[in-house]
Amino acid sequence: MIKDYKNDLFYVCSMFEFIARKTRNKIKDIVNYMSDSDIEHELKAASVNHCLSFDQVSDEWIEKYKIKKGDFDNITTCKYKVPTYLSIGKVYQRLILDVMEDKKMVECIRLVFNSFICEEISNFNSNVYYSNPDYLKCSFEAGTLLS
Repeated sequence: MIKDYKNDLFYVCSMFEFIARKTRNKIKDIVNYMSDSDIEHELKAASVNHCLSFDQVSDEWIEKYKIKKGDFDNITTCKYKVPTYLSIGKVYQRLILDVMEDKKMVECIRLVFNSFICEEISNFNSNVYYSNPDYLKCSFEAGTLLS
């Protein structure tokens, strides 16, 4: 099942980041606008939606899930090269798959995006988003960034 959903998970995580930037929300807020069944639906639709532009699909999600404009901005405050939304999507995809174990995917998506690690990854002035996947997994499991 993980292999079947690996690319779909990557797409959905990247879309979360894309919409967060577009609407100036935190990425966890985008996830929390959606119900579990909404997330499951978007995971299933990802294999079709990936053929469409991110702008088109994001506009559909924003309207469908009534995502409001926020005031979070981690892009203009970034002192370094801003990672792409696809790079951040990949970070989350790996982390979710690494910590999933016997959890359901949607449950794990919620756990990761509503944890402290999400704030750390979104701080593009730190080195967390490009840290080793094992470090991210161990930090997530410890509930704090490991030194």
